[in-house]
Amino acid sequence: MTMTAKFVRVYQRLSLGLNQAVEGVLFALGLTMAIIVCTQVFFRYVVNDSLFWSEEAARYLLVWLTFLGATSAYYRGVHPKIESLAKLAPPKVRLAARVLVHFISLALFAVLIVYGVKFSYFVRLQISPALNIPKWTVTAVIPVSGVIFCIHNLRLLLEEFTGGAGDR
Repeated sequence: MTMTAKFVRVYQRLSLGLNQAVEGVLFALGLTMAIIVCTQVFFRYVVNDSLFWSEEAARYLLVWLTFLGATSAYYRGVHPKIESLAKLAPPKVRLAARVLVHFISLALFAVLIVYGVKFSYFVRLQISPALNIPKWTVTAVIPVSGVIFCIHNLRLLLEEFTGGAGDR
């Protein structure tokens, strides 16, 4: 096995491990959100008293679920994409188109990182009204997901340039 193939395999394992960790976090966030919402329904309709913080907590958890879930979908290749035109092209054109899409995606993910950091910095002094937590803890998922997207994207690029060396 060549040095390049070894590197690609190690990087693929890094990407896989990161995705598995993200999916574990997604499970925990989803379970927490479900428990909070069910508890809120119980308190509102059975106890006849509302939990003032539950709606805000569920909303913030949903933000994290959305961004982290998108990274997992990207890793698995189940994100929205249009392939009908690419399927008609010759193999070399398809490869070039995929590589171009990966580079454009990488630029978008860099924008997520840069502007996510700026936005988190902008809201760093704001406190959420019900949970009394800094709002940057909610918006921090934007640059975090951008970094995760970049890691997965670089794996895809490595696989394109090495012909899938090491395969997942």
